[in-house]
Amino acid sequence: MNIKRTLSVLCAGVILSLGTQAMAADDYKLTLKLSHVFSPAEQLSKSMDAVAASILEKTDGAINIQTFPQAQLPAYKEGVEQVIRGAKFISVEDPSFIGDYVPDFKALYAPMLYRSYDEYVKLTQTKLVADMKANAEKQGIKILALDYIYGFRNLITKKVIKTPADLKGMKIRTPGSKTYIDTITAMGAIATPLPWGETLSAVQQGVVDGLEGSDFTNLGTKVYEGPTKNVANTHHILGTCGVYISPKVWKEIPAKYQTIIQDEFTKGATDMVALLKSQHGGVVEELESYGVKFNGVDEAAFRTALKPLYKEQAGMTPGIFKSVFTELDGMR
Repeated sequence: MNIKRTLSVLCAGVILSLGTQAMAADDYKLTLKLSHVFSPAEQLSKSMDAVAASILEKTDGAINIQTFPQAQLPAYKEGVEQVIRGAKFISVEDPSFIGDYVPDFKALYAPMLYRSYDEYVKLTQTKLVADMKANAEKQGIKILALDYIYGFRNLITKKVIKTPADLKGMKIRTPGSKTYIDTITAMGAIATPLPWGETLSAVQQGVVDGLEGSDFTNLGTKVYEGPTKNVANTHHILGTCGVYISPKVWKEIPAKYQTIIQDEFTKGATDMVALLKSQHGGVVEELESYGVKFNGVDEAAFRTALKPLYKEQAGMTPGIFKSVFTELDGMR
């Protein structure tokens, strides 16, 4: 009889616990602030807004993600720092900023590495990158996505650029990430880190001689309206953003909502890549109608200039570049 009573008490306790957890999930409410640097006219902004709206609907209002474009809130390195500090915050930045905490990500975001969007997407799905993501989580960065691709980044300048020699003495605006600074410096220019909000005026005033960015950014932010009418198709970096949240904040979210959040961010990235593939030709045509001129470059010369960046840096796993190249060669 005592054993039966003990089992009854245990069963009742389990049922009560499960019921309490269910009630807690039903009563759960969370507001997260999501920050990025893109303008409302750009597809990444639209994709983030769509994902946030879908999550709000599918969680019946439990998870409210408020989106803040154009660096209204901390962005770039400062945005990632908010995540690491455990704020109720989602940072949407390119993976090079994660490279400051997990150096192997610098190999994932190395210049002139990819031939297509699909190569990068497939690489993010490998065990190699899964291990990188696990290391990032140990550093306080839970990665929900890495493949919000917004296009290959090119040089957008006042004069025609075809070789690294053409960049000598030119000041080119970059984000503050070391990966970007090192890339533009190796290509032969003077890397000039500036907040995006200061970039267009810096171009207009001659503080910089150009910038680097995707065709979609060129169109969405009307860069073409300034004196930088030439686009050199260097494809030096594949522009992509990841979605980052604090592991501490993530673990406090009920499992059923975690599933919805993860699924929606994954779907949002897939949809955005498909959309950009279909839109790119039209974007180029529209830019050309505004007087933008596109030209090819000496890819071999640029690859030679960038070769030093394919060497392992401090903190990187020995052989990490070889592992990345092996994965890409397997796809090709």
